[in-house]
Amino acid sequence: MKMIVTIAGGLGIGIGIGIVLDFQLSSTISFYITMALLAAADSLFGAGRSYLEGKYNYLIFITGFIGNSMLAGLLAYLGDMLGVPLYYAAILVFGGRLFDNMASIRRILVEQHMKKKHMKKIESKIEN
Repeated sequence: MKMIVTIAGGLGIGIGIGIVLDFQLSSTISFYITMALLAAADSLFGAGRSYLEGKYNYLIFITGFIGNSMLAGLLAYLGDMLGVPLYYAAILVFGGRLFDNMASIRRILVEQHMKKKHMKKIESKIEN
């Protein structure tokens, strides 16, 4: 739970800073940053999933976060230089993984909720 609060707090601070500061990106760079943000979001959802599964490792998260972001930006840049839309690969892979991680997170949270509900039901039967 502490990790989720930390991530949400960091995201809130980042959004707040982005709203307060008048920071403009050129249209050529914004495309690459968008691809990198998609990869970063994939890493964040993957970290959330691994945390809920009890497998979280900060080193894997940091290296995946940086590596995936750089790879997505590089694919978009190389595709631009070659005139081939390689960014589709990043969108398909990272977008697909985002949905997969979100589905897993949802499933884990529902199972945890159902398990707690079941345990409360058993405890109430024992007390009666």
